[in-house]
Amino acid sequence: MEVIQPRLLLMKSIPFMYPKVCPLKGWLLCCVPALQPILPCAIGTLAKAVKFAASFGADVTVLSTSKSKEQDALNLGAHHFAVTKDPETMKSLQGKFDFILSTISAQHEYNDYLNLLTLNGTMVVVGVPPQPSIVGAFNLIGKRRSLAGSLIGGIKETQEMLDYCAEHNIVSDIELIDIKDITASYARMIKGDVRYRFVIDMATL
Repeated sequence: MEVIQPRLLLMKSIPFMYPKVCPLKGWLLCCVPALQPILPCAIGTLAKAVKFAASFGADVTVLSTSKSKEQDALNLGAHHFAVTKDPETMKSLQGKFDFILSTISAQHEYNDYLNLLTLNGTMVVVGVPPQPSIVGAFNLIGKRRSLAGSLIGGIKETQEMLDYCAEHNIVSDIELIDIKDITASYARMIKGDVRYRFVIDMATL
């Protein structure tokens, strides 16, 4: 059983019991052993992933289809922001990143992101698009790039994640809601109107 240290607020810790270990495990599998403070990395707009990357000392770029997320990304600890719908921006980023953590669950082209990796770069996928993606072999072998995936960790890894979060004061950004507001909150969630997790105050049950 995982133990949440007192310094972590319970209401801000519960939301990352599953999803937060996902990006952290991706980092640990492929990146952390060789991580340098100046490591250029790119991630999607998953808030917890941005916080982890910044805490590791990486030079963090958030990639997003919407410029409206730029200020959120910078507030979370990102150093740079790029809009992926701009062809010129994507062209300018080719070969720039040592590591990409793909948190994208919408359908997208893996090859576009693989081309952003430098020699021996790695892209770890934690998002799940609805349809399979086709990966061009030369996008991998041309520069010895790697494509990997990461899902949930076990109890030991989750505890390590919780301890790391306590040490570095990493918590989820939440909105505490009354039980009576579940329906309205669900409608807001569908519209993307939440930063970044709803947590139900069980005292209102």
